[in-house]
Amino acid sequence: MNNKITNIYVCTKCDAQSGKWSGRCLSCGSWGTLVMQTIDGKRSLKDSVRIDPSSIIDFNDIMISDSPRLATGIQEADRVLGGGIVPGSLILLSGEPGIGKSTLVAQIADSIQKKLNVLYVSGEESAFQVKERFDRLKIKTSSLFFLNETNVEKIIAAINSTGPKLVIIDSIQTLYSSNVDSEAGSISQIRAAAAKLLETSKESGISIIIIGHITKDGAIAGPKSLEHIVDTVIYLETETSSDLRILRSTKNRFGSVNELGIFRMTVSGFEEVKNPSAIFLDVRNENISGSVISCLIEGTRPFLVETQALVTKTVFGYPQRKASGYDLNRLIVLIAVLTKRAGINLSNQDVILNVVGGLKINDPAFDLAICLAIAASLLDQEIDRQTIVIGEVGLGGEIRNVRSLEQRLKEAEKLGFKKAIIPDNTIKAKGMELIKVKRIGEVIRIITEKTKV
Repeated sequence: MNNKITNIYVCTKCDAQSGKWSGRCLSCGSWGTLVMQTIDGKRSLKDSVRIDPSSIIDFNDIMISDSPRLATGIQEADRVLGGGIVPGSLILLSGEPGIGKSTLVAQIADSIQKKLNVLYVSGEESAFQVKERFDRLKIKTSSLFFLNETNVEKIIAAINSTGPKLVIIDSIQTLYSSNVDSEAGSISQIRAAAAKLLETSKESGISIIIIGHITKDGAIAGPKSLEHIVDTVIYLETETSSDLRILRSTKNRFGSVNELGIFRMTVSGFEEVKNPSAIFLDVRNENISGSVISCLIEGTRPFLVETQALVTKTVFGYPQRKASGYDLNRLIVLIAVLTKRAGINLSNQDVILNVVGGLKINDPAFDLAICLAIAASLLDQEIDRQTIVIGEVGLGGEIRNVRSLEQRLKEAEKLGFKKAIIPDNTIKAKGMELIKVKRIGEVIRIITEKTKV
């Protein structure tokens, strides 16, 4: 029987297939990217290729040895990575253009190259441009080598011949594989390059960090096409009005994804923020109505954050609800609880909420502080700045316990706080006065009676 030969058209950007040619790809919308390919639609058993079976591995034959992680020399980065870089791992560092990804990997390379060889691969910048950055960051390139190449096969050959302990790829969008018929930066090329680098890292035990830029629609190097391939995904984030940079992990096969690393961007590179509570707390001593301090947990790390609420009478139309650094839907829920369970009428009041420092809060332990800030702003009452407020608020107005409450209180006590409003439980603290409450009405009553908190 004769084989059936079929012509199809494949998009070189997104790999979508079509039975007929058109000027525009119907899947991704790109113009002029459809290329004809001829496929064999039917094969006989005689044409099948004999494939030898893969060898089976017995776990009992494997001896586990403690492979030390590569310490980056940056404690905040090691915290997010789970203690350092695992040998043979593939790490994706992503973020918006200009946020400082190249600066961060340069500082990591500087720390590791003091003991081990590091290969820096760049398809975007020349050796002169990279060396200029290293000089600005005062990095000595004693064991740091550079490769200006975009072909992934040539890069892998260079890795295998030199044998570095760490390879940095800046960036994955510039790489291409000779085995894929599409332009560099397309989804198929990015996947092929990442898959080849993953295979290299596993076979050789060499750690590889690849940089992926965030596109305009918020995706990494295409629609998150690399996250399922790599071992670890870390994001570098910032607020446009701040020099702070937050490093967080969204996928980590070798550690937790709940840790945060906090940096400050300076002219000489990233500086670690050892005490983040000092960053997110206003250093003023005077009290302001609507300002409340609480403590949140990111991973295993507690730090204190100040929230401010401004409640003003609605001038026209429906009352406005605005939130910066806090989920707006959660804010609306807490406003409804205050109206129903605490008897505070906010139906004709605009509520504006801001988390100081530009941090984004999703910890439910922040609920009680939000409610107290709103009520204090409405009643124009001040909350003592030596008082910390911690607790989750339920729909029935009940104050629920939160995780790691003792750890939060120890952090507040260490920073000089004297009082704490917390859920009713059996926890005791020697250096702090604990005000334990069961319902939201008890907290609001403290303000309405103008009792000093």
